[in-house]
Amino acid sequence: MVKGIVSSLCASILFGYLYYFSTLLQPLSGEDIFGYRIILTIPFVIAAIFVFKQKNIFVQHLKNIRQRPWLALIYMLNSFLMGFQMWLFLWAPNNGSALSASFGYLLLPLVMVVAGRVLFKEQISTIKLIAVLIAGLGVISNIILKGGLSWESLVVCIGYTLYFSLRKHFKISDLSSFCIEMLLMLPVCIYFAWQVDMPAISQINEDIYYLLPLLGLISGTALITYVLASSMLPMNLLGLLGYTETILMVIVAFMIGETIDSQSYPLFICLSIAMTLIIADGIYKTRRGRRL
Repeated sequence: MVKGIVSSLCASILFGYLYYFSTLLQPLSGEDIFGYRIILTIPFVIAAIFVFKQKNIFVQHLKNIRQRPWLALIYMLNSFLMGFQMWLFLWAPNNGSALSASFGYLLLPLVMVVAGRVLFKEQISTIKLIAVLIAGLGVISNIILKGGLSWESLVVCIGYTLYFSLRKHFKISDLSSFCIEMLLMLPVCIYFAWQVDMPAISQINEDIYYLLPLLGLISGTALITYVLASSMLPMNLLGLLGYTETILMVIVAFMIGETIDSQSYPLFICLSIAMTLIIADGIYKTRRGRRL
């Protein structure tokens, strides 16, 4: 249990740092960084397939696609959804949208709770229901004061919910499926990386040739430690610890100079309260599970 908790926290810290690390890669654009990240992370994903003994599962997924070709469309859709999220994660801190994306990550677990109830008939605890209602109040206030949520927040909370719902419905939630999704991104990412004028970039950022391999190392290590944690921890505790990354993202947004405008205060306060309730519910269920 302790090793799983440490692994999860290390993964969250690395992912949180990656949010800040992308600002060190300027003047590369979000597309450029995304391209290099996927290219440099895929070797770690493939290595994880062998380390965690999922080679047979990977082969079985390929057989399933061959037997049911329509599954390829599902993988392609999931690959697009995940790829767009990865791009946004790297683009937002460099374009004044770090807080907007962070709000989406704060709202995501609550949207997933609603999706779980509506799509998969999952039960919602009283605390989670209250958290959803408070978050909904924050969203309504944002619609009244600002005309709606930012597109970055909507893309995160709706896009990820659709992505995870598809994975759950079609039973493709394992590491091997994720590897297939990553491989489907590769052609686009090679194009993004290929069109970068690295000599010109290196004149502006002299450390770029050192930073890019470090990007792959951080991203790959974070992925492997997260997969390792997921194999050792119950889902409730894993999801609870995942809030560490979201909190770090908000901190990074403040570190790089972004501020919350007064009209967004109600949304931020409501999401913070809702997140606290979700964490409290997770702690309660984890302790209760230990007693049983």
